[in-house]
Amino acid sequence: MIAFAKAINPRSSCRGDLEREFEARLSESSTLAFRVAVGVLRHREDAEDVAQEALTKAYLSFGQLREPHRFQAWLARITWRLALNRRRSDLLRTMREAIGLDVTGVPTALEELLASERSGRLWQSIDTLPENLRTVTVLAGIRQHEIREVALLLQLPEGTVKKRLFIARQRLKELLR
Repeated sequence: MIAFAKAINPRSSCRGDLEREFEARLSESSTLAFRVAVGVLRHREDAEDVAQEALTKAYLSFGQLREPHRFQAWLARITWRLALNRRRSDLLRTMREAIGLDVTGVPTALEELLASERSGRLWQSIDTLPENLRTVTVLAGIRQHEIREVALLLQLPEGTVKKRLFIARQRLKELLR
């Protein structure tokens, strides 16, 4: 009967297998997403929201997971990134409210001017860095490539990329003071 069902609709059987496997993996790590979110956000209600969002994303993308045995690490990474994004957006909202800027989502002229000035100062500072530090900064810091990707692009060990990025950030911090 199962072979017949697969012959009629092979996707439904495959989908059912994926759902069962997802449920099994999820039962092994039932509280992981919540614990990661609480660790980042320190607020129970926000952590619950982020954990739910992470589980939804994991469910929708589970078929694309290449190494199912690494499910817990994958779920933790999804949750961690979502929690960081939530914390950043909360921080930005709090800062805007504290200084009385427009919170409608439309940047005010003052916000645009400040952002433009900050961006100009940042790029001027980046331009003063030596080429090896500047390249790593732009790829990893500005373009948001992962360390592994930058290492592959530049044909360098990951440790070298991390060290250069650290040095570049330290110099930029000094230059932007």
